[in-house]
Amino acid sequence: MPEENKDKLHIRLRVCDTEIPIRVNREEEEVYRKAAALVTSIVNVYTNRAQGKKGTIEILYMALVDIALKYEKELKRNDTQPYHDILTTLTKEIEDALGEKA
Repeated sequence: MPEENKDKLHIRLRVCDTEIPIRVNREEEEVYRKAAALVTSIVNVYTNRAQGKKGTIEILYMALVDIALKYEKELKRNDTQPYHDILTTLTKEIEDALGEKA
């Protein structure tokens, strides 16, 4: 158990105007900090666009949707299932063609 704890860090992430204490794996600290900076940046963009027109919660929701949309697009872009399906079909066709010649 003590071995696991030494790989964890207690850090404080600054997201917008809030500090969030969090415990992270050492090797993931930079990723967490970049994520916090990204969230802050996107919230700031929406805050500037909607200044005086939208409430804080609505701005946060807009930022969340923006981030989720980017995440979903990235997942779709990295979806390898269509390639796997094509390769499976081609492999079967090649095997069938080779079987006919034998």
